Amino acid sequence: MIHLRELTLNKDGVGDGEYPFNVQAVKNISRLTFESPVTIFVGENGSGKSTLLEGLAMAVGSVAIGREDISRDQAFKAVAPLAAKMNLVWNKRTHRGFFLRAEDFFGFVQRIRSLRQEMLDELNRIDQDYAERSAYARSLAKGPAASSVQAMDRQYGEDLDAHSHGESFLTIFQSRFVPNGLYLLDEPEAALSPLRQLGLISLIKQMVLQDAQFILATHSPILMAIPGANILDLDQSPPVYRDYQAIDQVILYRAFLDDPEAFIRRL
Repeated sequence: MIHLRELTLNKDGVGDGEYPFNVQAVKNISRLTFESPVTIFVGENGSGKSTLLEGLAMAVGSVAIGREDISRDQAFKAVAPLAAKMNLVWNKRTHRGFFLRAEDFFGFVQRIRSLRQEMLDELNRIDQDYAERSAYARSLAKGPAASSVQAMDRQYGEDLDAHSHGESFLTIFQSRFVPNGLYLLDEPEAALSPLRQLGLISLIKQMVLQDAQFILATHSPILMAIPGANILDLDQSPPVYRDYQAIDQVILYRAFLDDPEAFIRRL
């Protein structure tokens, strides 16, 4: 399902050299329509993929998979003016979903680990404080903290750090993807091997069948091949939706894999 149908940017009163409005993608966009459950932003470094996605996440009010929520994360302070200029048109407003930047993942793992440890410390404190009380009274006191630990363990496992980075990434996706959500993913391939990227594609396909919508920025030709995705080329002015086979990154990867030695000789 397409929850978010359209984005328009009102740039009245904004200076041309003012960040983030001087970023290429933001300068070149006044209106975007989302016509597929999966939209992919592509472009070279500096094209503005991440800036555009961050502003959109703030405008949507997404939950962030990171060390802090978007509203308190200083990293998002710079894109707040961009979010304020975004007008969103919905087919069906959803409050499900999240925003994830690959670089924030370790912060999120630390956040979960810290919350879990706080609950374990609380359980230990209750054991000490209620040492002279009945087992029933101790059980009642421990109920909220014990339930929180059990919920976190069910959702993420007892220790995300025990997995590889890529495995932990997929665990987060598997545990946090729910039907009818809007998911904004910034370069999720950063932690994923090619095989794990195929695993992510499989998860996305399953969630699209359950009315989820995805907007992601990527350099990965594997993720660009998500079936039915609309690929927005932000290197073009204005940005245009292009076929997979016409994307520069796809052409480059294919040519390199066909003859890597020739490319390396030219370096």
